[in-house]
Amino acid sequence: MAENDAMPTLPKKCGPYISSVTSRGMNLVIRGVVLFFIGVFLALVLNLLQIQRNVTLFPPDVITSIFSSAWWVPPCCGTASAVIGLLYPCMDRHLGEPHKFKREWSSVMRCVAVFVGINHASAKVDFANNMQLSLTLAALSIGLWWTFDRSRSGFGLGVGIAFLATLVSQLLVYNGVYQYTSPDFLYVRSWLPCIFFAGGITMGNIGRQLAMYECKVIAEKSHED
Repeated sequence: MAENDAMPTLPKKCGPYISSVTSRGMNLVIRGVVLFFIGVFLALVLNLLQIQRNVTLFPPDVITSIFSSAWWVPPCCGTASAVIGLLYPCMDRHLGEPHKFKREWSSVMRCVAVFVGINHASAKVDFANNMQLSLTLAALSIGLWWTFDRSRSGFGLGVGIAFLATLVSQLLVYNGVYQYTSPDFLYVRSWLPCIFFAGGITMGNIGRQLAMYECKVIAEKSHED
């Protein structure tokens, strides 16, 4: 009996960011909202880079924001970021393979910086042809995964996200919602899947870190109690 009293037990549910929140569902909502706004912010910044270099073109009647972006782009990117950020830690738990590689906020911030740099390269750096640009961005994207993730689940989800996002982009361009200058991969640019792959890895790392921080907060609280 004494041994059982001496061994602290962690709660089955990972806890809240604030003490008044005890529901697992509310925790998911909080993480989802944080991920949504991160996705919206990144979408505005990165889309501005693409438009400045005339990589993407939107019809004049749908340009409504101060960043010259279609109004639906930031909410869609925010929603996708929330889904991806929640999916990564969920998949880790489902596979029974907790991700422990470089789990600190400084590493996550560096991952975000590299992702922004990859987007910047796609918009600013001039290459001899699109194939050379695509191969360079593919190498950078895989390097981002190797540096900040290295999990099989992360790589698989990143590939799946890149495929689905590219397919959706093809459909949107086909229906005239927006267009790419000099498309070389059906209706879009051949380097676009690399951007989506890197974005999936980045948002996955943010989602994992938020989930781990949530667990750490409740663990510390349980020890204090």
